[in-house]
Amino acid sequence: MKIAVCIKRVPDSETRVKIAADGKSLDEAGVKFILNPYDEFAVEEALRRKEQAGSGQGEGGGEVVVVSLGPGAAQETIRTALAMGADRGVLLQADRIPADGFVAAQALAAELKDGGYDLILFGKMAIDDYNHQVGPMVAELLGLPCVTAVTHLDLAGQTGMAEREVEGGVEVCEFPLPAVLTVDKGLNEPRYPALKGIMTAKRKPLDVRPVTLAADGLEVVAMTPPPERKEGRIVGEGAAAVPELVRLLREEAKVL
Repeated sequence: MKIAVCIKRVPDSETRVKIAADGKSLDEAGVKFILNPYDEFAVEEALRRKEQAGSGQGEGGGEVVVVSLGPGAAQETIRTALAMGADRGVLLQADRIPADGFVAAQALAAELKDGGYDLILFGKMAIDDYNHQVGPMVAELLGLPCVTAVTHLDLAGQTGMAEREVEGGVEVCEFPLPAVLTVDKGLNEPRYPALKGIMTAKRKPLDVRPVTLAADGLEVVAMTPPPERKEGRIVGEGAAAVPELVRLLREEAKVL
């Protein structure tokens, strides 16, 4: 089984970010970047599928290829996936990260279309833009079936069965391979790269391919930080404070 996993380099959610001088991008100075957490589930699932396909066959379980669109620094992110166990990486090196998900999807689809992949995996979203778009767009561009936000997956031959959580229940989808899936938290528990994997990752092939992106259909006009939280105040103690609290919630906060 040959599996592609599309990953993204994103700022660590615990890092305090600042808006750059242009007012519409992030100042990357001092920012820690990581492998997008939802993409970790996709990498782990690809590795498990390869291991299952290769059980009893030595090294014959197939290949896991990690593909990323981004700056040269994204090589470090790809190496993280290689340390987890992926076989090789491809960096589509661009001078910018497009705000338009369709532009990113076009670049990825062009790379994936002739790869002969049985399965193409994405995280359900990236934690920096939350747009949920790129995976389904790639599927449409490649003419492949797509199931999003997968929380359980079974594969048998050339058919797959996926479960996805919907409001009030679980939706079960059957699909043929090859297919594009975006995966959600709960599908698996991503492994931590072992020291051996980290050392081996340095020797695994990583192709850097410069790409020219299409013009963005979207433009970021401005970025602004959230408003400062107002200081709280104590209105009293015990039951005696309830009338004043209710008055403030009704007249000032206007939430009642």
